[in-house]
Amino acid sequence: MEQQVYNGPIPLQLDPQKSSASYVIGADIGGTNLRLALADMSGRIMGTWSTSTAGVREPQSVVELIRHGVDSLLCQASLTHTALCAIAAGAPGVTNSELGIVIATSYLMGWRNVPLRDLLEADFGLPAAVDNDVNMAAIGEHRAGAAQGVSDFVFLAVGTGVGAGIMINGKLLHGTAWTAGEIGYMLVPGAPEAPVERGTPGAIESLVGGEGIKKVWQGRWSEERTPVSKEATATEIFDAALAGDALAKQVLQLSSRTLAYVIYNISLILNCPLFVLGGSVGLHPALGNAARAELEQRRARVQPELVCSGLGSDAQLIGAIHLAIDTAKAHRFVA
Repeated sequence: MEQQVYNGPIPLQLDPQKSSASYVIGADIGGTNLRLALADMSGRIMGTWSTSTAGVREPQSVVELIRHGVDSLLCQASLTHTALCAIAAGAPGVTNSELGIVIATSYLMGWRNVPLRDLLEADFGLPAAVDNDVNMAAIGEHRAGAAQGVSDFVFLAVGTGVGAGIMINGKLLHGTAWTAGEIGYMLVPGAPEAPVERGTPGAIESLVGGEGIKKVWQGRWSEERTPVSKEATATEIFDAALAGDALAKQVLQLSSRTLAYVIYNISLILNCPLFVLGGSVGLHPALGNAARAELEQRRARVQPELVCSGLGSDAQLIGAIHLAIDTAKAHRFVA
């Protein structure tokens, strides 16, 4: 794909008819799926829409998919485009939220320096906002999930990989190079120490991420040791651990201990009282319970609370809705 170069903001022409607009669009762009939600200014969801992004690579093609989904949502709600006042999208990659540029992502269509905010604003004629998907989930948990009323917390996304959305004093911590929260590359006892090449899983991801857990399992698996399939997924391995399978319990212990080390170290540095565990693997109760047991042994120094996501798989989408609401208010698009 030809690299897209950012050449400055595309002038946004605000439609005076939209001064009475009262709905927003939240978008969760994934490597395999695109999800959208239409919501009012209170965050109440009026409708959702999803489609596959398999085979879709060009950023403009993704924007066209979003446009198609928005048209469908508006039709279902008997609304026109003049009812919309903002749109926000989360993308799984390093994202400059200030300029709305997806800097890099290892598995989302090979995007590099994609000016996604400008593309959305040019297509929809609306104020737009863009951020990393894990940061979006942190926003969602802060506004409507397990971290409501908490100004300092960390959202831990454990899925295929591992990442964090860090909220300090009620604001996201992005970092100088927009890579704050890339905890998958932390080094802790027991994790691989070899330098990691760009685009490859980090040390923590190799033990806690879904693909890493599967590889650990396959490296230890034998027919004599377990009846569970060699091709079991991370959540299936955790299910087997809860059912008493000895090998699965070993793998769970390794993953949970590594996760507990990560939480412990972050807690020492940031002094956050709350960690919210989400993601397809992180939501499995076995991982959270085992990590809490590990942390309990170290409570003399830090006492972070570890809770499950209150929004589950909808955290990113709900976060996008609330970022869109903030964006609308910032541009004075209020009902």
